[in-house]
Amino acid sequence: MIVTVTPNPSLDRTLHLPHLTLGGVNRATATMVEPSGKGVNVALALHGVGVGVCAVLPTGAEDDMGARLTDAGLRVVAVPIAGRIRSNLSLVEADGRSTKVNEPGPHLTDAEADALCAAALSVGAPDDWVLWAGSLPAGFTPARLAGAVASARTAGRRVALDASGTALRTVLENPRDGLPHLVKPNADELAEVVGATLRTVGDVTAAAHALLARGVRTVLVSLGGDGAVLVDAALPTPLYGTAAPSRVVNTVGAGDAFLAGFLASPHGGADGLANALRFGAAAVEQAGTLLGTLDPHRPVHVGPARADTPLS
Repeated sequence: MIVTVTPNPSLDRTLHLPHLTLGGVNRATATMVEPSGKGVNVALALHGVGVGVCAVLPTGAEDDMGARLTDAGLRVVAVPIAGRIRSNLSLVEADGRSTKVNEPGPHLTDAEADALCAAALSVGAPDDWVLWAGSLPAGFTPARLAGAVASARTAGRRVALDASGTALRTVLENPRDGLPHLVKPNADELAEVVGATLRTVGDVTAAAHALLARGVRTVLVSLGGDGAVLVDAALPTPLYGTAAPSRVVNTVGAGDAFLAGFLASPHGGADGLANALRFGAAAVEQAGTLLGTLDPHRPVHVGPARADTPLS
């Protein structure tokens, strides 16, 4: 089973409009509301393809987040909090360009943050994946996240992390035996954490190797329309892959679907990267933030990474 932990979940409202005019009146042509947050998105994508998964997240007394997820058939461990989870707004234009407005989320007390960390290890078993994903609400510090990752390692779990900025840097300062096995940054997040400018696939693989040198085993880098890179301690060479969507409707949540595809693959490696790319391509073709129908025959190219391949 895969356990996803979302410290700062949200209800996402997506508005579709022909074109966003700043400072003017915009009229939406369609709207939808979905449960979201990085870990929630990954859990829903995994559940949709029949992978055993449990979503751990905080929920407020007045929120219907847990009910929405349960109604979708997802196994949920809800940690009660006094505050309310956030609502996020996505404005999606006809050409696929997305603008997001994210609320900061609730303030977790120390007791609530401790309960969330305990809940993350209350389900699953040794060698199961535990994914910590997304932003941190107030009251849940990067140091606490680093402690949660280390605790999961001590409990024998395989740990994945999708975080950025100070949270990612703080976790990577852990000793080697307290680091996540897998991290999934995008190009900007990877550039920030290693303090480098990434202009080519070679720059990406060099930055990923810097994380492997610290003790991370797998670095899975999403590059948007440029594809993705996988650098793994078990592979003789970095891999680069692409999968072209038939259309781009909404890019919000594509990175979460991409990570879900990799975790859903039992073997990782080239097969995992190919599966991740199929998930990501399917996600950008959907109007909402959740994964749509997967095409197992979608053309995917995966091969050794060429260092001189430029990034757009």
